[in-house]
Formats: sequence, C-alpha cells, structure tokens
Amino acid sequence: MPLSEHEQRLFDQIERSLAEDPKFASAVRANDPRFHARRRLVVAAFVIVLGLALVVYGTVTRITPLGVAGFVVMLGAAAFAMQSRRKGQATDLHAVGGTATRRTRQPRGKSGGLLDRLEERWKNRPEGHR
Repeated sequence: MPLSEHEQRLFDQIERSLAEDPKFASAVRANDPRFHARRRLVVAAFVIVLGLALVVYGTVTRITPLGVAGFVVMLGAAAFAMQSRRKGQATDLHAVGGTATRRTRQPRGKSGGLLDRLEERWKNRPEGHR
C-alpha cells in the first residue's frame, strides 16, 4: 500500500532528521554487517601476512612444522576472509546516512551461474507441460 503525499513528506522529514544525528548514524553504522565484515577482512589479511611470515621463518630456520603451521594459519585466514566477504555482501536492508537501500545481486548477463540459467529456463518453460 503506497503512502499518501502527506505521509511521504513526514517520512522524508524524519529520515533527514535521523541522518543529521551523528549519534544515531554511528549507532547504525556499528550495527551494519558490512562494517563488521570489512573489519574481519582486515584482520584476516593481517593473519595471512603473519602466516606467510611463519612459512618463511620456518623455511629459513629449517623447522618444517613451523612452516606447515604457518601455511595452515594462512589457509584458515583465507577461508575466514572469504566467509566474511560473503557475509558483507548479503542481501538485506542497510540504512546508513538516512537512506535505506535493498542490495540485490547484479545480473551477470550470459555468463550467469548454473542456478541463474536453470531459473531462467523454468520461467520460460511452456505453460502446457506442468
């Protein structure tokens, strides 16, 4: 149900007043999953560099278990970074700075994934063969 013109103006006014409130904006930003995902990506990058340093140090000192441990640390941090990146790109409602937008996946064109192609085939199937 669409909002009336008066309700839309009130809604816009409330949205502008909330956007101008720095305390509210910082509270919303602190609860934004993209903010946390970005921070986890930075931590993961640091741990990857630390793991690489362990691999190099283990190789130079000829302590094989230390090099292997460094590689495992790097692998775990890379998996953590990929998981954080996916969480940061989740399709949910984000509102920061007074504007609410729904993030959706961008169409990939002809190089879409298997699920996209199957969904397109399902939509274009003949109506008589249900």
